[in-house]
Amino acid sequence: MKLLFWCISLILLVSTVNVYADNQDPYPFTSSVEADRFHALTREIRCVVCQNQNIADSNAPLANDLRDKVYQMVLAQQSNNEIKDYLVKRYGEFILLQPRFNKSTIALWLFPFVGIVTIFSILLRFMYRRR
Repeated sequence: MKLLFWCISLILLVSTVNVYADNQDPYPFTSSVEADRFHALTREIRCVVCQNQNIADSNAPLANDLRDKVYQMVLAQQSNNEIKDYLVKRYGEFILLQPRFNKSTIALWLFPFVGIVTIFSILLRFMYRRR
C-alpha cells in the first residue's frame, strides 16, 4: 500500500513539473510595450514554409528561427520598419502578410479596384443593352 502511495505521489509530482514548464514564456521582455510589439510583428510576418499562416501561429522550424530573430531585433531596439526591411531583403516581399505599396506591388494593390470597376461596367452595359 505504501509503495502504491509513493508511486502515485511521484507521478503527480512529475506531471506538475511538466505543466509548469509548458506555461513559461519563451520570450521574456522587460516591458509590456516590447512584448506587444513582438506579438504584433509576429502576426504580420508570413511563415514561408506553411503559407498563409503567420509565424506566431506556426510550429515550423523556420518560423521558430524567424521568431527568435524578431525577438533579438526587438530587444536590440530596432524599429518595426528596420525589422521588416531586414526580412524583406532576406526573403522578399512575400514574407509580409500585408505587402507594402511600391512599384513591384502596385498591380497587387490595384487589381481589386480594377476588377470591381470592370465588373460594374460590364453589368451596366448588359443592363443598358437589355432595355
